[in-house]
Amino acid sequence: MKNTSSRDLPRTTRTTLGVWGVSTKDLIRLLRAALLGAAAELAALALMATAAWLLLRAAERPPLASLTLAIVAVRTLALLRGGLRYGERLAGHEVVLRWLGDLRSRVYQALVPGTTYSGGDLVTRLVSDVDALQDAVLRWLLPAGVGAVVGVVAVGVTAAASAECAVVLGAGLLVAGVLLPWLVVRRTAEASRATAPKKAELAERAVELVTGHRELVAAGALGEHRERATRVVDEITAGERTPAVCTAAGVLVQLGTAVAVGLLCPASVPATAALTLAAMTAFEVVLPLIGAARRVPEMRASAGRVRAVLGAPAVPGGTRAAENGHFRLENAGVRHPGRPPALQNLDLDLPPGKRVGILGPSGAGKTTLLRLLLGRETPTEGRVTLDGHPLAEYADLSKVISGAEADAHVFHTTVRENLLLAKADATDEELRAACEAAGFDLDLDRDTGPDGDALSGGQRQRLVLARAVLAAPPVLVLDEPVEGLDPAHGDAVLKRVLAAAKGSVVLVTHRPEHVDGFDEVLTLEDGRALPASAAGRRPGRP
Repeated sequence: MKNTSSRDLPRTTRTTLGVWGVSTKDLIRLLRAALLGAAAELAALALMATAAWLLLRAAERPPLASLTLAIVAVRTLALLRGGLRYGERLAGHEVVLRWLGDLRSRVYQALVPGTTYSGGDLVTRLVSDVDALQDAVLRWLLPAGVGAVVGVVAVGVTAAASAECAVVLGAGLLVAGVLLPWLVVRRTAEASRATAPKKAELAERAVELVTGHRELVAAGALGEHRERATRVVDEITAGERTPAVCTAAGVLVQLGTAVAVGLLCPASVPATAALTLAAMTAFEVVLPLIGAARRVPEMRASAGRVRAVLGAPAVPGGTRAAENGHFRLENAGVRHPGRPPALQNLDLDLPPGKRVGILGPSGAGKTTLLRLLLGRETPTEGRVTLDGHPLAEYADLSKVISGAEADAHVFHTTVRENLLLAKADATDEELRAACEAAGFDLDLDRDTGPDGDALSGGQRQRLVLARAVLAAPPVLVLDEPVEGLDPAHGDAVLKRVLAAAKGSVVLVTHRPEHVDGFDEVLTLEDGRALPASAAGRRPGRP
């Protein structure tokens, strides 16, 4: 399967593609992987049963010739189990990884033109959601299919020895492999909906404890706030105990079924032992489904988001090229259903070379304003234009306006490769100059780790700033660029970054001193611009 869109495929192949891009060949390969997995599990089950029969039969001291077939079977099944399991892993992962490569490419192609997603949301849809679909196939759908095949065969073989044992085994497998996973899925989904407000409350209390620690200590309220946060954690934890309870219940069902099969089986002692251990082994295939079921609501949500992206009508690409880089917001506003306005009645004139500072508390609408300028949010009121034309008419808005956003992503590669995203043909001298401006002093070949985890928070932030400096767009957007850095060091970094900026600048910050000398300072509160106060002008600017 090549990393290509469905329209590039031959007509005969396109007819087999749905919104997920799964072809008939992919389904056949998945079926082959499922059959190999089922064969591996059946080999393990037969190995356990044969070994049990062989041990107990040998205790009766029969002629050696009567045990020869069982001895050969044990050796063969042991080798066969490993080989089949390897084949199942190879076949399953091959088709799924190929399919995911194609799917990720299709999601990227659907997201990039005229994207309205923020950096974090974009990465979620492109990386996390697609990875969740990999888990959905390899850890849920494929094991469920294998479990169904093994369960049917195990019940059928057991029925040949005892109908009563077959009924007991079938009932036990249905409880452990169907009822309990279904219960986990349902309860996890309910708990997720119920705990969503609790998690939001916990986040708020965590912020209060961190940012307001001194004030709480001075007021003697630190202990009370900790107790409240602890109670919220306990409430969230209480709603997430179902998987553990159901896993324990599955083990009890496994034990009870094995005991019942052993008591009901009318065969000889060796045959009864073989049947009992086979029944117990059959549960090892379905019990993991209980744990995997916990992620099913998350997988469903990811699948829904990916499907929404793939199924959305194509956004016609703009063809206009920017001439002057003059942005203007005219009575712009953003309203989301059921929420207070994120932004309302906002006017902003941003001609080339102008520097604008945006102040305001959290939730005032600062990030929404930046999203409007970046073209990632469509105003529900008023309009946003570039050189007098709507932003959607422009072919590549990111070449005109970009910068260091709060949710900018750091990819799992080297510092150099992360920087080259801003300017692919940059020389090492240019990379080092951008790093110096941002106060970033790590080696260019240093690995950043997944999502930048190998870097400290400050290093990650300065890498994003260096990338913004290297891009050198006509309009540079900075969203809290030095928040979290040491104040003195952060001020020095911001001063160098602003000095390196050659065009317009839009700076969002909580600290008024950062916007001293800017051409205009806009203070937002509850989505509205407050009346202009003293907004200083930089020397030498009109």
